[in-house]
Amino acid sequence: MCGIVAVRSSSGVDAEALRRAMDALAHRGPDGRGRWISQSGEVALGHTRLAIIDPVGGTQPLANEDGRIRLTCNGDFYGYREVRQTLEQKGHTFRAGSDSEVALHLYEDHGRDFVHHLRGQFAFVLWDEREGTLLAVRDRLGIKPLFFAEVGDTLLLASEAKALFAVGVRARWDLMAVYQLLHACPRPSVTMFAGVRQIPPGHMLVSTPAGYRLEKYWEVPNPPALPSPGGEPDAALVKRVRDLVTESVRTRLQADVPVGCLLSGGLDSSSILGIAGASQDTPVGAFTVGFDDADFDESPGAAEAARFSRADHHVVAVTDRVLADHFHDAVWHAETVQYNAHGTARFLLSRAVRDAGYKSVLAGEGADELFYGYEFTRAAARVTGSRSILGTLRMLPRLMRSPRRRYPGLHAASPWMARLATLLDVSPALLRRLTGGLDSLHSLLSPEFMREFGDYDVYHDFYQDCDRAAGISAWPPGRQLTYLWLRSIFANYHLAADRLDMAHGVEVRFPFLDHALLEFLQQQPLDTLANAPREKH
Repeated sequence: MCGIVAVRSSSGVDAEALRRAMDALAHRGPDGRGRWISQSGEVALGHTRLAIIDPVGGTQPLANEDGRIRLTCNGDFYGYREVRQTLEQKGHTFRAGSDSEVALHLYEDHGRDFVHHLRGQFAFVLWDEREGTLLAVRDRLGIKPLFFAEVGDTLLLASEAKALFAVGVRARWDLMAVYQLLHACPRPSVTMFAGVRQIPPGHMLVSTPAGYRLEKYWEVPNPPALPSPGGEPDAALVKRVRDLVTESVRTRLQADVPVGCLLSGGLDSSSILGIAGASQDTPVGAFTVGFDDADFDESPGAAEAARFSRADHHVVAVTDRVLADHFHDAVWHAETVQYNAHGTARFLLSRAVRDAGYKSVLAGEGADELFYGYEFTRAAARVTGSRSILGTLRMLPRLMRSPRRRYPGLHAASPWMARLATLLDVSPALLRRLTGGLDSLHSLLSPEFMREFGDYDVYHDFYQDCDRAAGISAWPPGRQLTYLWLRSIFANYHLAADRLDMAHGVEVRFPFLDHALLEFLQQQPLDTLANAPREKH
């Protein structure tokens, strides 16, 4: 994991501005830095390095054999050794042992289709001198960030927005984006900052002398058109899932430095630790946040998992005072709204990982999304949407309800959402939490700010955006809600932890967020995933 910067300017790159941008990303790459400016002076690539693979030879920016293609990359390409072997058999020459170098040679062979041969979590910028084309690519699920802005004739790209501010982009609020983010449905391509955008997950930015455009190269696949029998998974499905997860963990253990695990004590992180511990001879370093409030402290369960896996367990004690003292720093690094103190706890946990001598850890994020671990996605999965006459008759009492009277707080934010709540079997406890949160939020926002948005229905607007992108209106409700979650809070809040981890030069790898695993599970019966005898069965 590293920090990357790219500049394209017809009036010429400002070398001093490039240095300032790299300085702003120094925390992402404490092990070195490099830069390259084209002979014409119109294109520049910068890199601050966190050395995980090939610490000695993997410096960047990289070049192919004839220097025509240049690359600066943040992230990991998994399975790169097998890809490299295939490329070498085709006659490609590698200059070092970096995993990033496979992207250069895949591009030589496949052009823009090379993205379909890449597996991992990544954000990178590639410059093709002969074609005069700059490509900026973000991984399928948006694990690694990549922001961009235009200032006059200059296109700027960087791993964090603060690097863009360092080179002259003015830091101003985008009020619509702030409103959307406060209501937990940020758009994949915008940020809180006016004029600063991000490349959406599964997209590439293509820049030519005529301008730039965003192109989608991957989307969450459509689920099966017809419902399939669900319930208890058969042995073959269990084995296939186990094989996919095990392979994903073992692939992400490949590094030239020790790889540890973040451990909450829950099912997801404990499973990752168990597989990692069984995959190597030496104890795995495991890191847990310990809270002083017993209602939130999961360290006893984490300790049990660590003992079972024979891990070297580190507990980071966090108090309310410590969280308060570091909240500002966590917000500054994350560059987004912090809905609670979890982000600050993650910031402190990653600092402890660094202080223990680790640069890379595995984590369990993604399992709740793939295996329907959230109560609200399981509830949505129970909605069948029957169109039979009997089903229609059963819906009539709900159609008679008044959403405004039944859910006033929810109706104030989204009449569309309130109407859905009257029609679907939504958990009352879940609705109480949602409406209570919205009531609290609206009590904090000034009337002037709220008047900016009048009758704007933030949730309906977001749903329509997602339906245009993936046609989700034809999907079952459980699949729809999971997609909406992946494209909003998950990508723009949960995965914003990248900036909290990289504040201390720590990369986090997510075995459950392997696109091959997601694509496989998307084709399995929804009932098997969401409504089996036990949670995440």
